[in-house]
Amino acid sequence: MLEIQNMTVCYQGQPAVKNFSMRLQAGEIVSLTGESGSGKTTVIRAVLGLLAGGGRVTQGDILLDGKSLLTNTPEEWRRLRGTEISMVFQDSGAMLNPIRRVGDVFTEYIRTHSRMPKAEAWKRGVSMLEQMHLSGGGSIMKSYPFQLSGGMRQRVGIAMAMTFRPRLLLADEPTSALDVTTQAQIVRQMMELRDEYGTSILVVTHNLGMAAYLSDRIIVMKDGQAADSGTREDILGGGRSSCTRELLDAVPSLGGVRDA
Repeated sequence: MLEIQNMTVCYQGQPAVKNFSMRLQAGEIVSLTGESGSGKTTVIRAVLGLLAGGGRVTQGDILLDGKSLLTNTPEEWRRLRGTEISMVFQDSGAMLNPIRRVGDVFTEYIRTHSRMPKAEAWKRGVSMLEQMHLSGGGSIMKSYPFQLSGGMRQRVGIAMAMTFRPRLLLADEPTSALDVTTQAQIVRQMMELRDEYGTSILVVTHNLGMAAYLSDRIIVMKDGQAADSGTREDILGGGRSSCTRELLDAVPSLGGVRDA
């Protein structure tokens, strides 16, 4: 479904991602992991056509169902984002307007992509929140972002992203700002979305344990390139690169030997 072919992305002439290639099949979950600054977020922002700071794809191509996304017009991007392709950010609460109620933002989002009447859009928002296991969806719609916990705000972000059942969900560190228990809940819900809707998911994460639990395949990035890739079994088995082994060695473990 999604194919990235030898993509290079530059900021002010300096490459942040170099000759990167990958494929994502329908209903597949792939994680991009690696150290900070390795180019993970740049990859998914390039897929969504939202490179920051003057970044641009200088080489290669990004294909969705065989069509290049790099040739999209602004109008084509407007139709695609939020419907065919959606994104969940690291802190969805930061993407919500702090002085507007969640329901006002949610219904505006729905009506931007459809001709749905406001009352019907409100009901759709409540329904999506409850599908994200947020009880009292109507009350949440009437709340301001600061009145919700981090986990609740993140579920709001996922609910908005999944409103139109996108074929591709991009997630940029979707659990890093959450406590461990809430992280596990969000990960399970993302897996449920794949199972229920057949959504393909491309996840950026520093958490190799989460990537192994969530993903069908893992790509390890270093210095803007794919240093390693494979199934979770391949990567957890040590992979092929020293970068993968260093990441595995950095994962905390219980027990160990104490110095005398």
